[in-house]
Amino acid sequence: MNVKQELSFFSLIEERKSVRKYDPTVSISKEELIEILEAAGKAPSAWNLQHWHFVIIQGKEAQQRLLPIAYNQQQIVDASAVVAVLGDLKANENTDLVYNPLVEQGFMTQEIKETLANQIAQAYKNKQYARDAAFSNASLAAMQLMLAAKAKGWDTCPIGGFDTEQFVKQFNISDRYVPVMLITIGKAAAPAHKSLRLPVTKLTTWVE
Repeated sequence: MNVKQELSFFSLIEERKSVRKYDPTVSISKEELIEILEAAGKAPSAWNLQHWHFVIIQGKEAQQRLLPIAYNQQQIVDASAVVAVLGDLKANENTDLVYNPLVEQGFMTQEIKETLANQIAQAYKNKQYARDAAFSNASLAAMQLMLAAKAKGWDTCPIGGFDTEQFVKQFNISDRYVPVMLITIGKAAAPAHKSLRLPVTKLTTWVE
């Protein structure tokens, strides 16, 4: 075990806070955003279908369009960018994109690919499953995005309070996707609010 790496990771978790006040004069480059999104995209997902889609809202005009949809939270326009995390309701359509290269490169047999494809097809006959999977898997990528941003020196805040119907209309979101959350990203202009965590004993049940 690399103790130095372990300590660095746990320090990162301790340092990541939900920041709501940003320095509006600080910008983030497209290249750095892409690096953060690539890290987010390495999150695990059911069948590796990668049930997420990111909409990047950057630039004061675009962020002003989002402001009333997010109930006029000032962080929307002061942040360097806002990432809308969407869940993919039709992630099953990624099956061939994900598995065909593995078959072609000899990492998976055609038989195994067909078995997995059949499992996926059966699961996606259930619309509730598709919606649940979209939310749960996209949330994994969202958390990884926030940790990746913090590792690169940026602050973030997840936002669940926004008008999802108006968001879909304003930004022409396909009905393939469901809005999961917004994430503001930028440089803090003030410390995050103090918050407490419940003791793990209150949140844990051990079964033996």
